[in-house]
Amino acid sequence: DSVEDPSEPRTSNAELPPEVNLAVPFTSQAPFANWDEVHEDTCEEASVLMVHAYYEGQARGTIDPNVAEDVLLDMVESENLLFGYFKDTTAEETAKFIRVYYGHTAEVLDNPSVDDLKRHLAEGHPVLIPAAGRILANPFFSGIGPVYHMLVLKGYTESGFIVNDPGTRRGADWVYGYDHLMESIHDWVVPEGIEDHPSDIPASARKAIVIYP
Repeated sequence: DSVEDPSEPRTSNAELPPEVNLAVPFTSQAPFANWDEVHEDTCEEASVLMVHAYYEGQARGTIDPNVAEDVLLDMVESENLLFGYFKDTTAEETAKFIRVYYGHTAEVLDNPSVDDLKRHLAEGHPVLIPAAGRILANPFFSGIGPVYHMLVLKGYTESGFIVNDPGTRRGADWVYGYDHLMESIHDWVVPEGIEDHPSDIPASARKAIVIYP
């Protein structure tokens, strides 16, 4: 089978459909609602698992919690071996982990626009978004939300991006307004405190990860 070259020309903005909602199955980063020290930091792993399950053809819905729990813990162990830690991996580190763990192609996007992200979704490719969780301010987050977070972009409507947000069990098909989500994009390398001043997040820290099967 041929492998798609990420450098090849893609869908033009003029050809974007008005709405997209990819059938990405959902899991919380705490499949059994056990928000312990490990599961508080498995948003990256849960996001990667959701996209892998999508490419494996799993139907839209919820990933079996037993399966999700086993995979998340195995990912944590694998990252500890690969990096020496698993918490707060950067976009580049997360992309590397995706390539090593699942063998998928993972491309880091630098300072993507709304149309850039829509274009990948229109072509059937979910996008991982590292974000400032306190800017996202999902009402179902515990407290004020995480400093750093990751979620899956799976579609868009007229009003915003459709995501699977593993930071809450109610995170399936959540919609964040375009400006709201774009303001939150925030790679892990930015110093703590920046989440309170989103306008100060430099363009160099606004990254996303698109995964190809």
